[in-house]
This record gives sequence, structure tokens and C-alpha cells, in this order.
Amino acid sequence: MPKTTIRVVAHIATLPDKVEEVKSVLLRIIEPTRQEDGCIVYELLQNQKDPTDFTFVEEWESQELLNAHLTSVHIAEALLQLKGLIAAEPDIRVYQLLG
Repeated sequence: MPKTTIRVVAHIATLPDKVEEVKSVLLRIIEPTRQEDGCIVYELLQNQKDPTDFTFVEEWESQELLNAHLTSVHIAEALLQLKGLIAAEPDIRVYQLLG
């Protein structure tokens, strides 16, 4: 049986006047995350029709390695920097590929 990976879609909604600040914070976590054990895909998207809407699309080798990412120093620092810049807490959804 092939090993299944964990897929993540994380939505971040910014305050309208904070888009560039949020984008800067989010861009800074891409490379450190891509260097983490278990990171297969880590991409940041920005909605073309609504620039306040950012989405990370991720793939991880396991739930344990995803958990390590979520508690990493660079993620903790980014979450602190995002305080007051985002409209709501990040909406992080974890999925399993079915077919």
C-alpha cells in the first residue's frame, strides 16, 4: 500500500489596508518551511480578484511532520507578526487524498 501524504489548504484573510504587510510576512516563511523535514509542496497564492485573500497549498509526508511545522519558530514568529493585520485567525484545513 503506498504511503499517503497530508494535504493542507490554509486561508489567510487580511485587513484591506494591511495587504502588503501581510504578504511580506507570508513570503518570509516560504523558504524556511520548504527546508523543513517532510515538506513536499509549500506554495503561497494570492486571489487575483480579492488581494486580501491569501492561500497556502501544502503537502507533507506525515501528520507528525506537519505538526512540527505548525510549532516551528518561524511559524510562531509569523503568527505574532500577523496580529492586528489579519481579519480572522488563519483557516487551516487538513486533507487526505482519496484518489
